[in-house]
Amino acid sequence: MPASTRSPAHARRVVRDVLSRVKGGQRFAEHGSLLVTELVTNAVLHGARRGTLIYLRVVLTDTLLLEVHDIGAGLPVPRADLPADATCGRGLLLVQRLALRWGCRPRGEGYLGKAVWCECAPAEEA
Repeated sequence: MPASTRSPAHARRVVRDVLSRVKGGQRFAEHGSLLVTELVTNAVLHGARRGTLIYLRVVLTDTLLLEVHDIGAGLPVPRADLPADATCGRGLLLVQRLALRWGCRPRGEGYLGKAVWCECAPAEEA
């Protein structure tokens, strides 16, 4: 998808669509939508340049793996030093709290940038 302010909403729709087509996928929809929004927003704001592409990978097994690729070289770092009235900068803290685990890696040989990923568990059934 293009690196634009519309990309987080598009990624959210893609994840919800994929999860709606897979048996049991809906159990991941709430956290998966929120997590992909944060990862793609970070890619748009910090990892990509206008006119470049962001890639989204969605893998569903016993957990949901979300992976966002961008051309940025900077590694994401959660910011715990934010003032209480800060209006941005909490995305990775949210990812840390909701995901089972998360991380970042180089995209691979021959590709610029990084892949930021997270894995989440299904929602508890009531």
